[in-house]
Amino acid sequence: MIEIEDYPYTGEQLQQRLNNFLNMPMTCMSEQEAYRYILSSIDLTTLEGSDNKAAVAALCEKAVSFRNEKRNIRNTAAVCVYPPFVSQAKAALQGTGITVASVAGAFPAGQSPIEIKLAEIKYAIQQGADEIDMVISRGKFLEGNLQEVYDEIRAIREVCKNVKLKVILETGELKTPQNIYKASQLAIAAGADFIKTSTGKIAVNATPEAFLVMMDAIKLHYLKTGKKVGIKAAGGISDPDTAMVYLNLLSQVLGKDWLTNSYFRIGASRLATKVFDKIQ
Repeated sequence: MIEIEDYPYTGEQLQQRLNNFLNMPMTCMSEQEAYRYILSSIDLTTLEGSDNKAAVAALCEKAVSFRNEKRNIRNTAAVCVYPPFVSQAKAALQGTGITVASVAGAFPAGQSPIEIKLAEIKYAIQQGADEIDMVISRGKFLEGNLQEVYDEIRAIREVCKNVKLKVILETGELKTPQNIYKASQLAIAAGADFIKTSTGKIAVNATPEAFLVMMDAIKLHYLKTGKKVGIKAAGGISDPDTAMVYLNLLSQVLGKDWLTNSYFRIGASRLATKVFDKIQ
């Protein structure tokens, strides 16, 4: 079993650190630069049971609509869809630089045998997915079966050799900083390119507290190995002010090396247009 460290801060210390970071001004970029960066870091998402070809076509059209070279506005980072729509999105976005992410592996509950998860992920990759957003087995984690959770992520990592792997922790179900920190370390050790807060499908999604704990795990790994792991905030981030909170935290805790969509993403369906409207 891999070595998992305990979270070094009490709940009170975590909250104090969070408050301190949030009270610090962001000095690494101007407000307008921040809006541009946030837009370029969005995984524009549709993950509804009612999704269909028309909805995915509209999502792809929206994703390419923001680019404006004169105003120095770039495209969103990716679109994120269910596996049946990957090939459609891939064709629609060809040549745009926008990647196609797919949730796969029994999203959002993670309650399927590993063989089924792997088959769905393989299908999404065969359809052209550049990135896979998988979910950990929270039930197994909460039972204490950390080795099994690790082994599942490792098996999925093997399938995702040539694509980016984002591992969703579903922090709202893990609940405690201790659990979130341990799950973050587990996912990173198993080969995650990104760790991601939430599915957006439960009552409690991304929170600044969970985001900070996850960044603490990323920083620990970086200090030990020199390897950078990305982070994605998703679920409930629907306005520019909230997005700015996460960007400010990122800049304060992990620093300028993470200020690229290679290491930071926001999963959202409603945020992009609101951020675009803020850009002057």
